[in-house]
Amino acid sequence: MPDIKAARDHYSRTPEARLEEAVGLAQAIDLEVVHAAVAPLGKVTSATLLGSGKVEEIATLTHDLDVALVVMDGELSPVQQRNLERAWKCKVLDRTGLILEIFGARAQTREGTLQVELAHLTYQKGRLVRSWTHLERQRGGLGFIGGPGETQIEADRRALQDRIDKIKKQLEKVTRTREVNRATRTKVPYPVVALVGYTNAGKSTLFNRLTGASVVEEDMLFATLDPTMRAIKLPKGQQVILSDTVGFISDLPTQLIAAFRATLEEVLAADVLLHVRDASSPSTEAERGDVLKVLTELGIGEDDERVIIEVMNKADALPADQAEVLANACDRSSPNAPMVLVSALKGTGMDGLLGVIETALERGREVVDLDLGPEEGEAMAWLHSHADVLASRTDDEGHSFLRVRIAPGELGRFRKRFEAPRVVARAAD
Repeated sequence: MPDIKAARDHYSRTPEARLEEAVGLAQAIDLEVVHAAVAPLGKVTSATLLGSGKVEEIATLTHDLDVALVVMDGELSPVQQRNLERAWKCKVLDRTGLILEIFGARAQTREGTLQVELAHLTYQKGRLVRSWTHLERQRGGLGFIGGPGETQIEADRRALQDRIDKIKKQLEKVTRTREVNRATRTKVPYPVVALVGYTNAGKSTLFNRLTGASVVEEDMLFATLDPTMRAIKLPKGQQVILSDTVGFISDLPTQLIAAFRATLEEVLAADVLLHVRDASSPSTEAERGDVLKVLTELGIGEDDERVIIEVMNKADALPADQAEVLANACDRSSPNAPMVLVSALKGTGMDGLLGVIETALERGREVVDLDLGPEEGEAMAWLHSHADVLASRTDDEGHSFLRVRIAPGELGRFRKRFEAPRVVARAAD
């Protein structure tokens, strides 16, 4: 891993922590790591990034250890990548290429596969200057070391840009389907609670704990890539949709931010965000900053009105004294920025978390008066399950007059579902 002196201020982690993460990334696609080291760099060499001495040193290592692939945890230019491959006589991946490989190995749905392919081709476009019109001359289509879609691309033998345009058109169709599905959910209508967080923070374990689902949960970076959604019930009976999403990571390739925007729209559409953090990680604060940075890039900044609940996970991995200090900090947290200490693995703290989600959804609720006709029994039942009915009376003609306390989002869903805004009015002070 290159540790460039001039770039150290850019990173919020120590070189050792970054190296450990890079090893985890490599292992996420079953690569056997036979050697890992930090390479301090006083300055960058334009031809190879590393200095000539370090290049020769690694060349000796690759020969002695019979290495087939070298991963550089940093960004390499096409020229640097080509020169290093020639010097080391093996394939070379930079950080972006490695993450794209992981996404290619993990994507399951049609949309996910298309998004990975688009990101990969966009990345490769700048690296195929010599003959980008025929992909069989490259390291292997969609993947440098093999991955979904590779055979399809090699057999296709189309120009890169034509393939990119074709994928974009296919993604437009998939996105429209997702929009239809989202519109259907809006009519259901349940609030959406999205899980976000640094990769391997325990989002899928928490999702499974809350829903009883069987989403893949592994101690592995990027174990989940395609969003999974399930309905859960809060303590007072309200149903919400819980969405598990891809984990974020520092220096996430810009190609993936763009390519996965449709998938991450589940986050943009959420009523409440659960920011799952690994409380036991020594880099937890740096990971928090990375997640918030990605959320900002997606349009969820400090001025966003939605509540972001920080779920401090893996309490079971903390020493008792640290767990107690963190629990006290969570108890003192503001309702506008709540924190909850849980162990998704052990199941502790789940009731408290569900209560905090419920409180967040109720935030900013308003009191309204409604006049429902005798034929609007479904609307009446919906209100009893989605709002607090403060007062109710029925006149001789069967009209029901209700005063309810309801969240703005739920009020909007009520209007859309029953198409009866005429019956809603703000309660008098």
